[in-house]
Amino acid sequence: MPTVDDILEHIGECHFFQKQTFFLLALLSTAFTPIYVGIVFLGFTPDHRCRSPGVAELSQRCGWSLAEELNYTVPGPGDDAFLRQCRQYEVDWNQSALDCVDPLSSLAADRSHLPLVPCQHGWVYDTPGSSIVTEFNLVCADSWMLDLFQSVVNVGFFIGAVGIGYLPPPIHFFTVPLNALKSLMLPVHALTIRILSAVTEFVGLGYRRTVGICYQVAFTVGLLVLAGVAYALPHWRWLQLTVTLPNFCFLLYFWCIPESPRWLISQNKNAAAMKILRHIAKKNGKPMPASLQSLRADEESEEKMNPSFLDLVRTPQIRKHTLILMYNWFTSSVLYQGLIMHIGLAGGNVYLDFFYSALVEFPAAFIIIFTVDRVGRRYPWAAANLVAGAACLASVFIPDDLQGLKITMACLGRMAITMAYEMVCLVNAELYPTFIRNLGVLVCSSMCDIGGTITPFLVYRLTDIWLEFPLVVFAVVGLVAGGLVLLLPETKGKALPETIEDAENMNRPRKKKEKTIYFQVKKSDMQKN
Repeated sequence: MPTVDDILEHIGECHFFQKQTFFLLALLSTAFTPIYVGIVFLGFTPDHRCRSPGVAELSQRCGWSLAEELNYTVPGPGDDAFLRQCRQYEVDWNQSALDCVDPLSSLAADRSHLPLVPCQHGWVYDTPGSSIVTEFNLVCADSWMLDLFQSVVNVGFFIGAVGIGYLPPPIHFFTVPLNALKSLMLPVHALTIRILSAVTEFVGLGYRRTVGICYQVAFTVGLLVLAGVAYALPHWRWLQLTVTLPNFCFLLYFWCIPESPRWLISQNKNAAAMKILRHIAKKNGKPMPASLQSLRADEESEEKMNPSFLDLVRTPQIRKHTLILMYNWFTSSVLYQGLIMHIGLAGGNVYLDFFYSALVEFPAAFIIIFTVDRVGRRYPWAAANLVAGAACLASVFIPDDLQGLKITMACLGRMAITMAYEMVCLVNAELYPTFIRNLGVLVCSSMCDIGGTITPFLVYRLTDIWLEFPLVVFAVVGLVAGGLVLLLPETKGKALPETIEDAENMNRPRKKKEKTIYFQVKKSDMQKN
């Protein structure tokens, strides 16, 4: 009996139906962007200083410019950002003895001798818009709450990665509008992984890799759109509303996009799978051959074993693959989210910096498409991690006056980690045998949610010590990941492993077995003749 792939060869592997479905599902990838990295704009922290009603009155009375007001009343000269933003002089600014020219000189010969206290009346923010930070004053002693906000979102992703894996594919579309609500975002990451699988399941074998990469390119398009929308709507509530409302339209996908025939076969619903395949044939304008009117299960659904986490660590090679893949998912998440978050802290125009750094993700996708089937997976993947780490390390030592070179290194690092992220998505499934393949992808990819949970604390807390400190950490993590990838087997041109034995022997050539089979076939032909 034929498989789904056999039938797709006759009714169209990537025709009108597949292209239409890909476009609809790619919109999901685009809409996911604000949920994943929207914190850059929703939680943007502008320059700020302590609010002091007395200073405002004195400034108005003396006719100070903003520069003069800051020079006369704000502590922390030089690069001491914490003093400038979180401390104020313990001075009664309403006393009449204060002069309009350097008023503090009448109180102390040296400002450093004046006592400093935390801000008493809130903060003044140098921004025309608003963010979660400015509205709820999540700065100074309360700045950790912003880290907690994004970390809770990623904890939700992790919980959802476990829970949604047991839901049937049609129910996934009902989670999309829930994901748009910040309080109900649990299944987002797992949803993305499962929908990425759905994208590739409707096309033929030869198109799966390209379609999977192009699906992730749609995420990059979402980054560009997010930058434009955030620039047009600098107030966080309007921005949140604008990027949330379109998600409710995805409820219609429950009726627009059919279930995966492969999933139906795995549930022993062959008749329903055939009905959908006939629908695909009709949409593609292809006849369904009479000889392909029945289906047999793919190898994945024929497997009767019940996988468990222990299967991922029971044998030496699979255990090595699991640990390396988990670390690389973790690394990709930390560097990808971390570099995006660092944009909002590095100064400059956050909108333009975000937009330009997103543009470099397009060449990353094209490089993967043109190298994975020519060069292989392992070396481009290792190189991507190594380049990302090296670019982060180089950025630390580039002086601020060479801003062009600094931006170039930042873009190079962003492009490289995007390649690494897409490569780990591609290779993860190729290293596991059939019966634990889905479990392996689910467990390993959940590490990117763990990485996303600690990244906000890593970025925002370390920058309080030194602005470039996170880049040093990113460099070390990325370089280690690149070295570990070289310990994995090359999967280019190799059949997917079907058993644990196949996975354990992926580093060994299988030519002997193939030659034996070929010899037996030739011998059988000779006997017939």
